[in-house]
Amino acid sequence: MTFLVLPGASIMCVASAIDPLRAANRIAGEQLYSWKITSPDGLDTQTTSGLAVTVADTFEANKHHEVIVIIGGFGTAPYGKGPFISSLAKACRQARAVGGIEAGTWLLGRAGLLEGRAATTHFEDLEDFRTSFPNTDIRQDRFIIDGPVFTSSGAAPTFELMLHLIRARQGVSFAMNVAAVFVHEQVHTSAPHQSLIASRQPALNDPRLTKAISLMESHIDETLTISAIAKVIGVTNRALEKSFSKRIGETPAHFYLGLRLAAARKMVTDTRLPMTEIAARAGFTSAAVFSRAFGARFGRTPSSLR
Repeated sequence: MTFLVLPGASIMCVASAIDPLRAANRIAGEQLYSWKITSPDGLDTQTTSGLAVTVADTFEANKHHEVIVIIGGFGTAPYGKGPFISSLAKACRQARAVGGIEAGTWLLGRAGLLEGRAATTHFEDLEDFRTSFPNTDIRQDRFIIDGPVFTSSGAAPTFELMLHLIRARQGVSFAMNVAAVFVHEQVHTSAPHQSLIASRQPALNDPRLTKAISLMESHIDETLTISAIAKVIGVTNRALEKSFSKRIGETPAHFYLGLRLAAARKMVTDTRLPMTEIAARAGFTSAAVFSRAFGARFGRTPSSLR
């Protein structure tokens, strides 16, 4: 994945696009995602906060890029004309997928990549964007994925977009673990409209599911039975199973085990606690049982990971 970061971009947009990928790699224990940060001239990019983004190289339009993500903000306009936009358009057409983050969407439009597609950008620019690109279906959504083209309206929606893309590849449970790294409670299954004050909605639009997951998270060491969880939230076991199957794609027991193993994995890598204590803190009856479950989930023993 190639990130093209333009001068005047928001540091929050850059972090929201890249850090979820870093967290996904850490949780998986392997490199699920790789990326390269570039700029138009190969120089470190100055963001609106005054902080510079260290880049690896100049964006090379004549090379093949699997996925190109353009992150722009103030000062993007000069890059939307001349030889640069022509070469960028060629590179984007050869890529498998392209994305525009905040003002990066303008460059996708200038490159002719939004003709006949749906797209979004920051709400302050929506009317100008509609005027500039009349053949594009401009929507006030937080993020939009239209075929191989995805666009996002700002920093927070970009974080949600990346979680959505991770969810599509690794599943809801994995994406929720990534979200938890950032103490973020929701993994969107759709992209609601932009709003100055975003309303907090129950996870995956199911209050019972939200409550069940909350109970699991608060009972990692002293695990609850699925029957006990169903009773607390006032549903039958069958109803809880159906809710998890529909919204998450796995059983409550399997999801609960995943939460416990994710917590255990963090203790294995981030602490020097004995494995017996980690096993107990993650709700396992013995270190041996813990090790077997850990190996089945992550493909290696806790000791070898440490």
